[in-house]
Order: sequence, then C-alpha cells, then structure tokens
Amino acid sequence: MTKSHPQRIALHNEIHARPPEAMNAPLALSHIVMLADAAQREASRAHLAALLRDHHLPLPDADANHLRMDLGTFRVRWELHTEFVSWTFSRPLDPQGTATAAPPAALDAVPQAWLSALPGQRLAALHLWALAAADFAEAPPVRGLLGEETLVGALVADGHAAVYTDFMLHADGFSRMLLLARPGPGGEPAVSPRRLGRLVQRLLEIDTYRMAALLGLPAARATGAALGVAERELAELAAAIRAAGRAEEPQLLDRLTKLAGEVEGQYAASHARFSASGAYFELVDRRLADIREARLAGLQTIGEFIDRRLSPARATCEWATRRQDALSQRVSRISNLLRTRVEIEQQQSSQALLAAMNRRQGLQLQLQATVEGLSVAAITYYIVGLVSYLAKGAHAIGWPWSAESTAAVAIPLVAFGVWWSLRRLHSKVLAA
Repeated sequence: MTKSHPQRIALHNEIHARPPEAMNAPLALSHIVMLADAAQREASRAHLAALLRDHHLPLPDADANHLRMDLGTFRVRWELHTEFVSWTFSRPLDPQGTATAAPPAALDAVPQAWLSALPGQRLAALHLWALAAADFAEAPPVRGLLGEETLVGALVADGHAAVYTDFMLHADGFSRMLLLARPGPGGEPAVSPRRLGRLVQRLLEIDTYRMAALLGLPAARATGAALGVAERELAELAAAIRAAGRAEEPQLLDRLTKLAGEVEGQYAASHARFSASGAYFELVDRRLADIREARLAGLQTIGEFIDRRLSPARATCEWATRRQDALSQRVSRISNLLRTRVEIEQQQSSQALLAAMNRRQGLQLQLQATVEGLSVAAITYYIVGLVSYLAKGAHAIGWPWSAESTAAVAIPLVAFGVWWSLRRLHSKVLAA
C-alpha cells in the first residue's frame, strides 16, 4: 500500500462535517449565535463540557468543532465557526398541546444559569417551531406567534411545507420563525425527517449568515466617515500641489505620504470584515436558493424581503470597499505625479549644476593652458641660462660661437623640446 497523506482522513470526512439531523414535527428549536474571539471560542468548548458533565455524558474531543448530544429533556447542537459559536437546542412537542395553545420554546428546558453564562456576545437568537398543519393560510394568525403587519412567508419543500417569520425581535430578545409541514394522505409526514432536518438547518443558517453579513455595515459607515475626511484632505493637497513652488513640494510630499499611510491603515483594518461580509451575503443567497420558495397569496417571500432589506447594506459594504480602492489609487497617482515633478526638478537642478561644472572646468583648462605656457617659458629660460653658462666655458676651450649666440640658437630648440615633453606627459596622464 502507498503511504497516505497525514490529513487524508480529515480532508475526506470534511464533506460530512456538520450534517443535518433528522427531525420530526412537532418540534421546538432555539438557535443562539455567540460572536466570539479565539479565547471565547475555546471557552465555549469548556462550557459545553460542563453541561455534558452535569448530565454524566462523554465530553467533547479537544479538537472537535461540532457536537450534537441528547440530554434527555432536550438536544444540544454545538458548532464552532471562524468568528462565532452556534448553539441549537431542540425538544419534541406534544401534538395535542400545540393544536390548542402557543407552543413553548426549546430554551425553556435548558438550565438557565448555565445558559446565561455562554461565552461571547449574542449576535443572533431565533426560536423556530416545526409544526404539523393542513391549512397554511389559517395557522399563523391563530397561533399568535408572529406579528401580522410584518409577516412574510413562502411555500417550501415542493409545497408540502410553509415557513413564516416577521423578522422582529420579540420581548425575550429572540426572533421567531414558524415552519408548518402538511401531513401526507395516510397521516404520515409529507416531508421526510431527513428533508425536514435539512430545511430547518438552512433556515437557521439564513438567519445566522444574515446577521453575520450585517457586521460589515457599522464598519462601512465608520469607514465612510473616515474616507470622507481623507478625500477632502486629498482634494486640498491636489489644489496645493498645482500652486506649490519648489520649496513647498517636500512638505506636500510628506503630507501625501502620511495620508497614504492612513488610507492603507483603514484598508487593512476593514478589508477582512468587508471580505467576510461579502462571503456571508453569498451564503445567504445560496441558502435562499436551496429552500426553493414559492409564493403564498398575499405575502412576500423570505427571499424577496431579505433582498429588499439587505440590498442597501450590501451595497454600502461593497461601495465602501470600492471607495477605499479608488482613494488608495488616487493617492498613489498624485504621489507618483508629485514625486515625478520633484525628480524632474532635481534632474534640472543637476543639469544646471553639471553645466556650471563644465564651465568651471573650461575655465580651469584655459587657466591650465595659460599656466602651461608660462611653465614652458620659465623652463626654457632656466635651460637656456644653463646653455649660456655651458657655452661660456666651451668658448674658452675653443667653441666657435659666443655664449649669447649659442643661447639665442638654443632658445627655439629648448622651447620646442619643453613643449613637446609636456604634451607627452599630458597624453600619458589622460590615457591612464
């Protein structure tokens, strides 16, 4: 057998992670989503272990990220996510009791002291009831669970079930959702337990991801205010650059650099939040598509309501992202233009300096040529003087010319020799 990758089994089983549970109506569920950092997510594992320990049940593994357990009077489903922890509590209901009165919440069966100590901050909270009903049109008003003014609903599961909600927070801080399943011809459920479980999970995920997506909205609003200040600062800098002189350009470039740092800092602080919100918005869209809603007479579908109400928030987050990118590019372009302008002026200054150096070098060459002429004359004078002394001594022993004549004849020869020697010396120095 070939050697397996160490993560092969874990990667293979990822396709079965967080599977839906089979459910039977009537059923009450309470779903709580706690926004948590890394320490709080780890604390939630210990909190779950405390609940299981009190009921003499096996504890979760140290690396487990989801668990479901039957605790007798209720079931708990715990899921660990990147940013939050979800708790889903469920319990079966008495069919006779739900037919005559409002059904109780699943949360009523959970130990309240333990429940109040859940780690993190509550982001979403939903009571969902899955009930059996033959008449979808009459059930919601009779139950009195939802507000009729904001009621939305749709047929799901190929018309065998209907879901209703009002997207309101009620007195207990929870929103509410009602899922009605039509019985089959023989009295058996028209929606199978596994299909009902998948439907319930998608409805819970719609509410969870809707709230998680909206976490980007406060960040987008705060970013919009900061971007407005930065855009005004950039406009002032652009106007100042047009009228700036050479002496003011370094200060303007420094201000632009600081502004670019502020914009990039804001981008780094909010980019992860906007990216996460975009992903959550897409998950909401997918879950709405999964439940395949059909219209109920006189009601908006859940998808239509969410699309209408979430579209401004989604557009605000997307616009904040585009606005950040656009501002960053504008700051970069103006910075590049100013740097180019400064570099061109520096090049012009360098060219002027080189021209001045060339002029000075030309003057130095002219001065050097003058000095060389004087040097030739001086060296010639001294050498001719020596020749004159030599001619005087030679005249005493028979040199036919006088010292003056010899010196006069030697002057052009000596001058040419000195000049030629200096030229050769210069040529060797320049060649080296």
